[in-house]
Amino acid sequence: MNETLNGPVPHSPSPEPPPSPGYRGRFAPSPTGDLHFGSLLAAFGSWLLARHQGGEWWVRIEDLDPPREVAGAADRQLQALSAFGLHADGPVVRQSARTACYQAALQRLLESGHAFECHCTRAELAAHAGIHRECVGRAHRDLPAIRFRVPDGASLAFEDGIQGSQAQRVDIEAGDFVLRRADGLWAYQLAVVVDDAAQGITDVVRGADLLDSTPRQILLQRALGLPLPRYAHLPLVRDEAGRKLSKSSSAWPVDPTTPAAGLRAAWHALGQHADALPAAGGVDTVLSAARAAFDPTRIPRRLRHPIV
Repeated sequence: MNETLNGPVPHSPSPEPPPSPGYRGRFAPSPTGDLHFGSLLAAFGSWLLARHQGGEWWVRIEDLDPPREVAGAADRQLQALSAFGLHADGPVVRQSARTACYQAALQRLLESGHAFECHCTRAELAAHAGIHRECVGRAHRDLPAIRFRVPDGASLAFEDGIQGSQAQRVDIEAGDFVLRRADGLWAYQLAVVVDDAAQGITDVVRGADLLDSTPRQILLQRALGLPLPRYAHLPLVRDEAGRKLSKSSSAWPVDPTTPAAGLRAAWHALGQHADALPAAGGVDTVLSAARAAFDPTRIPRRLRHPIV
């Protein structure tokens, strides 16, 4: 991945991550519901890109937000992936078991001055459009949030494998972002960076809703001295109202009892030649044909039609 950063660059040494092959991708769902079509698109797209490069494909369950989780959803997601023939090449990791790793990374950031305690509430930051550039909290909190200190003038650019050239003024558009919430829960930005490095992920392929998080994650990787993976953000699946499918009340759960049909639908959404896949046949037949015919250059930046 090509990236540039203007302004002060936070940096500190880090132990070397475990060795990885030339390409190691991953799919990392949150257990907030059963696997839906948008999730299948991300899983299948990341799997195809990994197989196209002769690489590995891993799975991680991002279960860091218990209030939003649905009981049993993680296990059902894994069962659905298996039904679709998408099997991880490494052990499935659950973020809920990795608190000590996040705490160690947070402590390093605090000690290096890249992170700080923040007693501001959301209501207090609302007057600043929710962007934190200095603390405005009026009361001490027993468990403050911990934020990453974004340097003034931090402007970061990177090349996305699907969405093309990207740039963000992180200090203005994101501000000092949260690493550990005031309720004690770990923020996505820290956990995903720590885990991608720990698993030796070389290529992060995910939905375009996470595109604007990437500059923050690059800042964290640099501050922790971690390797920078390549990024590729797949087009989002939206309903007729333009909402991201997973946030929609009409989200379409995939049917693991007819996996070949779901794979063909995802293949079409990824911009691939429809006639490259057999009209009949099971999962193994469809996946074998998909691996042989897959063309990464055909993946669209956006889907032309909504899916309901």
